[in-house]
Amino acid sequence: MEEYGTIRIKLEELIEQAGISKNKLSHKAEMQRSQINNYCNNKITRLDTEVLARICTVLNCSISDLLEFIPPDDNTKA
Repeated sequence: MEEYGTIRIKLEELIEQAGISKNKLSHKAEMQRSQINNYCNNKITRLDTEVLARICTVLNCSISDLLEFIPPDDNTKA
């Protein structure tokens, strides 16, 4: 699948910039702490738009602040 590039979730950086704890984010965004950890560690395979909207609302950021498209490496194209 990496031949098409990947999506990187930048939640860890946004949490640091906002100066908010993961516990406070989980409470305000109505998410499980484990779910936040999975987003922070890029262990999510299916993005939930409702969850993304809650994160953006709580952290006062845009979707482009949260998600980054990493194009495929030119060496992987056949």
